[in-house]
Amino acid sequence: MNRLIGSAVAVAALIFGYQHPNAQNLSTTDNMTQSHDSSIVYMTTEISPEAIIKLYKALGREVKGKVAIKISTGEPGGHNYLQPSLIADFVKLTDGTIVECNTAYDGRRSTTEEHRRAAEEHGFTKIAEVDIMDADGEVKLPVKGGKHLQFDIVGSHYPNYDFTVILSHFKGHAMGGFGGAVKNMSIGIASAGGKSYIHSAGKIDSPETLWTNLAEQDDFLESMAEAAKAVADHCGDNIIYISVANKLSVDCDCDSNPADPEMHDIGILASLDPIALDKACTDLVRSSDDHGKIHLIERIDSRHGMHTLDYGEKIGLGSQTYKLVNLDK
Repeated sequence: MNRLIGSAVAVAALIFGYQHPNAQNLSTTDNMTQSHDSSIVYMTTEISPEAIIKLYKALGREVKGKVAIKISTGEPGGHNYLQPSLIADFVKLTDGTIVECNTAYDGRRSTTEEHRRAAEEHGFTKIAEVDIMDADGEVKLPVKGGKHLQFDIVGSHYPNYDFTVILSHFKGHAMGGFGGAVKNMSIGIASAGGKSYIHSAGKIDSPETLWTNLAEQDDFLESMAEAAKAVADHCGDNIIYISVANKLSVDCDCDSNPADPEMHDIGILASLDPIALDKACTDLVRSSDDHGKIHLIERIDSRHGMHTLDYGEKIGLGSQTYKLVNLDK
């Protein structure tokens, strides 16, 4: 990723049901995860295969048909990506295919052959089929109401799937400030050309000329939200979002030499709203009593990372108003 740019969570608060100050009290007790003004985000401080399944069931939306599970298989050399042993039970339960697209930077995952080899080296091919979705080209998904992108360019295999699981590793990111659900469903599902289209805010769609055509920072962040909205609109109700907030490095899993985490793990969170999910993850970082959080907060804020969520909310991708429901109780 260097090529791209030159104590624990407050447990007591979680035990008693942490709620972000902007969240509204919800009277519903069923599995609905969104009201008129706020969304529900479920969480547990337990990080285990069983916890992922518990959160999935709490969402109340059953996966169906041919299932795409979007993760980062991790740049070789890195070590913070979600481990196959953590996600294997969930992947098996949903009979999902792990999906990825090639990178726009010149690394070990920039070609389909090397990307498949990296996925194999990291153990993902042992737990599921791995589909590099732009191996045979790309297709366009319309962007509705965007000001930067006319469309989102995704791997040509993506429309073959009936249901999408955005299974993200929440952590920092050198360009976006942080990587979570929105980043995983926008840049992650975009083809190599689509990644270039997002990073340039719609100017070019070729990795060969990307690094001389990078967009202004806020335009890039807004383009990520627009691409994520295209995926969400494509899926309708056939999508869920789960984020694992562990190994909280300031660097992304696309970095071949990421910084070591400087704060403790938080847990696993899930929602039907990607904006609410990312906001909850960032709020839990900020509310942590772990002094090491200052490094991740600096990374987020120095890249103006929260603007992605502000803009995503503005274009209807989700809501930053949420209620956090702790399943540890």
